[in-house]
Amino acid sequence: MNLSNKTCVQLLDTSPPSLVLFFSSALNSRVRIDRERKKKEKKKKKHFTNQNRRDYSLPRRRLTPSDPAKREIPEMASTFSGDETAPFFGFLGAASALVFSCMGAAYGTAKSGVGVASMGVMRPELVMKSIVPVVMAGVLGIYGLIIAVIISTGINPKAKSYYLFDGYAHLSSGLACGLAGLSAGMAIGIVGDAGVRANAQQPKLFVGMILILIFAEALALYGLIVGIILSSRAGQSRAE
Repeated sequence: MNLSNKTCVQLLDTSPPSLVLFFSSALNSRVRIDRERKKKEKKKKKHFTNQNRRDYSLPRRRLTPSDPAKREIPEMASTFSGDETAPFFGFLGAASALVFSCMGAAYGTAKSGVGVASMGVMRPELVMKSIVPVVMAGVLGIYGLIIAVIISTGINPKAKSYYLFDGYAHLSSGLACGLAGLSAGMAIGIVGDAGVRANAQQPKLFVGMILILIFAEALALYGLIVGIILSSRAGQSRAE
């Protein structure tokens, strides 16, 4: 039977003391049961949340003060000055200077060497005289080596700030010398192959062949001069 609060109060006022004591004890037990039930629910919910938050990932590596990786990171950050991507272009210029020049030297040596070998079968006494194209083709690799050494020694971000301007200057220097050496090597190889064959049949063509080889070699020399000038421009982008 459901009774309102006002009716319950009236019953308690008109009831004997024993009945009042009974109702009060029943109410206190009900309140105590509700409190215990709420505590159990709260404890159960907290335990469930802690289980869901458990981290199943692998343990991370902690860096100790004696760990070399921890010592190197702040050291690099404090000593490196300039743009971090700039040395990429500088080293690319040094590599391109040496690689393209050696490609031209290799092609010129191989192409003219084939002509010397073919001519030497019929005229072996002219082999040493016709070796000039091979020597001139081999010099092209030295040009690329010079520029590569100049560029690589100019890349030192710890001693001096190295910016993108410096990297682009070294890249253009390497490409100028390398591609000029490649074109000169192709010219020397083609001229040397045909020249030594023609010289075996007509000795008067020797002087003309040498002049053609000299002008072909001059192409690589132009690239070397421009490469040195461009590499000297590195380091002038900002006032230190």
